[in-house]
Amino acid sequence: MGSTYLTTDELAARIKYDVRTIRERLKDSVLIEGTHYVRPFGGRKILFLWEAIERDMICVGVAESRAAIPMANGAVLHG
Repeated sequence: MGSTYLTTDELAARIKYDVRTIRERLKDSVLIEGTHYVRPFGGRKILFLWEAIERDMICVGVAESRAAIPMANGAVLHG
């Protein structure tokens, strides 16, 4: 199955975030190069991988909805 490549504008329309927010706040903190986006042919253009972003958005939402107790060592106790 192929991947769906999106420009920053197309991604912004799908996830309802401003283009500037994606570029300045999400890219390289939440969205990781090689996982969530690529630079085709080593250029400046960025193409986002929709399936990876969608998968991780759902996983984060599911993890946050579970009862969990943070521990001092950084681990989480699931209840």
